Amino acid sequence: MNMGRTLVISPNWIGDAVMAQPLLQLLKRQHPERPIDVLAPPSVAPAWRAMIEVDSVLETPFRHGALQLRERWRYARVLRARGYVDAYVLPNTIKYALIPWLAGIARRVGYKGEMRYGLLNVVHHDDSPKRAMVPFYAALAGAPDAASYAALRTDVPRPAMRVGQEQIDEVRARHGMGGAGRLVVFAPGAEFGAAKRWPARHFAALAQSVREQDPAAHIALLGSPKDREACAEITAITGTVGIHNVAGATSLSEAIALIAGAAAVVANDSGLLHIASALNRPVIALYGPTDPDHAPPFSDVARSISLRLACAPCRQRECPLGHHDCMEKLDPAMVWQELRQM
Repeated sequence: MNMGRTLVISPNWIGDAVMAQPLLQLLKRQHPERPIDVLAPPSVAPAWRAMIEVDSVLETPFRHGALQLRERWRYARVLRARGYVDAYVLPNTIKYALIPWLAGIARRVGYKGEMRYGLLNVVHHDDSPKRAMVPFYAALAGAPDAASYAALRTDVPRPAMRVGQEQIDEVRARHGMGGAGRLVVFAPGAEFGAAKRWPARHFAALAQSVREQDPAAHIALLGSPKDREACAEITAITGTVGIHNVAGATSLSEAIALIAGAAAVVANDSGLLHIASALNRPVIALYGPTDPDHAPPFSDVARSISLRLACAPCRQRECPLGHHDCMEKLDPAMVWQELRQM
């Protein structure tokens, strides 16, 4: 007997997608027989493919920011044929809530967002000014009431992703990091803005400490093409012996594989940080203008480092005071003290 399928509409950011993964764990517990499909932007899709609860990843054909009502109607007809019984709309915009409504999916779940009554028929509310993202998404698995939220917030599973060892070895070899040397990953970028970036010279000092203790180690500098310049600043200081600037040179799926094989990961508050956490790698998370309690790492071995200055978290893309002390004064020696123990 066909029990139907569940559709999850992904957030647009990698980190948010990873933090939404526990929702899928909860949905699978409720209906283990029901396949879960995820509708995701192409830039985020590889993260969902590393989650064992996902049956199929459907890539959105829509342009960012555009309503494209005709295109959404056409795509809704494709979804209608797949037999969904429910849909979970994770972005808070009207345009994403339109899709399951146009597809005729009977149960449509999400937060109120942009006044989406009618488009959604199981409407959750969240008025907390300091919500943690994992329980925020996980709460959608329960009833939209305070008791349900309270129960979930005390017992939420951790985000979890999986990569096979064969894929890890293949990607390491492809990018010149094969062999027996341990792999340490640095993620110096942050899509949100420059304020979230730990300075390149600090990353360089940390890389030199790693190489002094373990000359055989490989240090991979990961990120998007936008991060390649920041990573080049690091190698300009350290040289390239054992330091691999592959920012913009790996696909997201390759970056996930490299992180999965890392002995440790040091990252700004970014999507790659949350991938490392979901892969349960030892991780050091560096926070400046953002709140370390909002989206912390969940690895068995994890350390969140923040100076917790009076001016932080400002949540600004650029330092409004012009000094960037929250990151500038976060000393490399402080980070190395934590990393060497890992």
